Amino acid sequence: SNVHRGSEIKVYTMKTMEFKAWMKSIERMSRNQRDKLRKRLEGKAHADEVIAMIEGGQDDKPACPKCKGTELYRWGKVSGLQRYRCRQCNRTFNALTGTPLARLRHKDKWFEYEQAMIRGLSIRKSADSCEITKNTSFKWRHRFLQIPAAPQTGKMNGIVEADETYFLESFKGQRRLPRSARKRGGKAVKKGTSKEQVPVLVVRDRHGETADCILRGTSTQQIEPALIPLLNKDVILCTDGMPAYKQIARQANIVHRPVNIAAGQRVINNIYHIQNVNAYDSRLKQWMRKFHGVATRYLGNYLGWHRMIDRLGQNITPTLCFLASLGKIRQFQQLTVT
Repeated sequence: SNVHRGSEIKVYTMKTMEFKAWMKSIERMSRNQRDKLRKRLEGKAHADEVIAMIEGGQDDKPACPKCKGTELYRWGKVSGLQRYRCRQCNRTFNALTGTPLARLRHKDKWFEYEQAMIRGLSIRKSADSCEITKNTSFKWRHRFLQIPAAPQTGKMNGIVEADETYFLESFKGQRRLPRSARKRGGKAVKKGTSKEQVPVLVVRDRHGETADCILRGTSTQQIEPALIPLLNKDVILCTDGMPAYKQIARQANIVHRPVNIAAGQRVINNIYHIQNVNAYDSRLKQWMRKFHGVATRYLGNYLGWHRMIDRLGQNITPTLCFLASLGKIRQFQQLTVT
């Protein structure tokens, strides 16, 4: 039971005799009651694991997220997390304060929800699977994806392939549309690329590092600020024959190997091609189809979600996905090394 004393919350564990009496009562439980108990205990174990991961690796003296002060004292626990109070600004905080996962409840179901995301379930099916509401499912999905979907800052090396792929612009979930509504997923009115399509730049090196960026257009002015920060100076850039890439490479003094796809060219010197990035685009499109259209305003989150799934491959687990959602990059990288 929880006992409140001023600002402190003390949690007393069950006494031995009380525990023995409770254990004996299990024999009188029905199968349905035992199943409920088993599920409750598994959920508690998951919640304990989640809390350990959240607080694991935390500094012995964490800093206040508001004033950065380190003069703190413990201020009870909230939802299983140690709470601190800052002596300088009197603010209270815990390990999730200021993160996308702050104030989310039901930690016992977070791993189960990560598993639903690994399976690529819809928001409604994920909600049914975890016995939560549809609105909670929607909130969790986009909170969990906020950090994995953040812009990538690493530099790519060696041979780097870049290409654009397109997604149909979608106003899914909005009540007022700038055009007539269409069926889920739908099709563009015009064939080929048009203003109905949202361009996404996908960049991938031969080591499997992947980055993507939603573009406003495919001109030099729109592609260059998204592409150049991702490349080291000594890379060899492989693209199709679009003139924008040629101009960008020349201005950045980067070696460029354009592949003339329109003329039937696929590979240059048996090594320079864009088949790697095209294969990734194909996997991305195939994975996106299950959602029957993704709202353009959330497209970046789905791109980050697929990047994470594709990178982990067969090694993917709810634990790794949760570390990515926490932004614990070092622990994430250590567990993804094979």
